[in-house]
Amino acid sequence: QVQLVESGGGLVQAGGSLRLSCAASGRTFSRNAMGWFRQAPGKEREFVASIIWTGGSTYYSDSMKGRFTISRDNAKNTLYLQMGSLKPEDTAVYYCAADRRAYSTSYITTPELVDFWGQGTQVTVSS
Repeated sequence: QVQLVESGGGLVQAGGSLRLSCAASGRTFSRNAMGWFRQAPGKEREFVASIIWTGGSTYYSDSMKGRFTISRDNAKNTLYLQMGSLKPEDTAVYYCAADRRAYSTSYITTPELVDFWGQGTQVTVSS
């Protein structure tokens, strides 16, 4: 059974930092593009960041650029999202995502491109 399990969410004050992790099990994703999305109450799921399978190239939503860093450890089959300078508007459920296409150099930037989802982890930023 393929699973993506996020962790690291929680409550943080504005300006603070959090590091999210996404541990994959059931198969390796070391050859697949992965990414993070988020969904706030009453809003659509939106793209946060994506990383190609080698980890050598990343892409961010404009509103997260410079504040968030996506990375991966293929040996551990784990994806990360380091979030800094957090704002109340960053409050959302954050989802880990993966593409089933091996060796693709394309980012996953829309929910339609995602083949595997995690269950999500809540991030709440207080003002």
